[in-house]
Amino acid sequence: MRWSWTEARSCSAWSPPNPDPGRPTPRKRPTVTFGTTVNSGCDWRPSNMWIRFRPTSGIRASAAAAAILLLSGAGCNYSFIAGAGFPEHIRTIAILPFENETARFELGQEIHEALLRQLPRALGLNPAGEGAADAVVSGSILSYELTAPLYRRGQETESVQVLQREVVLVVRVEVLDREAYTILWDNTRLRVVGQYLDASETEENGRTEAIELLVQEIVDGAQSNW
Repeated sequence: MRWSWTEARSCSAWSPPNPDPGRPTPRKRPTVTFGTTVNSGCDWRPSNMWIRFRPTSGIRASAAAAAILLLSGAGCNYSFIAGAGFPEHIRTIAILPFENETARFELGQEIHEALLRQLPRALGLNPAGEGAADAVVSGSILSYELTAPLYRRGQETESVQVLQREVVLVVRVEVLDREAYTILWDNTRLRVVGQYLDASETEENGRTEAIELLVQEIVDGAQSNW
């Protein structure tokens, strides 16, 4: 708790009874209490001899200081840097089908449908056609392959039992700002890996996981650079 001074009440010095009416009554010198002289001019009371303190709440003082800081900063303008959000004019996005350079003809359509379904919502944008969109996503599917990183050799034979397989997908992708005609974000070799158990799952499970990871990588990459 903090204390603040208030003005002391003025008071005349106390005069004792005069035993001789013919002589002037002696007056006591003014006294000093807590460094403040008690002035003359009023009847003496014990309560007037003390300087009173008024408590000031620390919470009230802190609130006042906070209000001053808010007011002092009200006139400051702040700007966002790269990675903090999208450019203000980017409101809509178009997603073009990726060029498919692999032998998996269904792959292009699967990736395109996944991007259409998830990308606008994840980026907080509205889907639009290429001619009307503020931003355009395009790319190419560079490679698609299956690998078997986890396997087990037979104890008595030369056979190998595959335990887990991977779908490795590599694409090129870019996000173009149509108004400024600048590349907002791109990745020339974005690689994702989907996994599936050989005994209980299929290649489709691994491919679905790889495409989901691809969408998430595009979202994370675009937001980190805008």
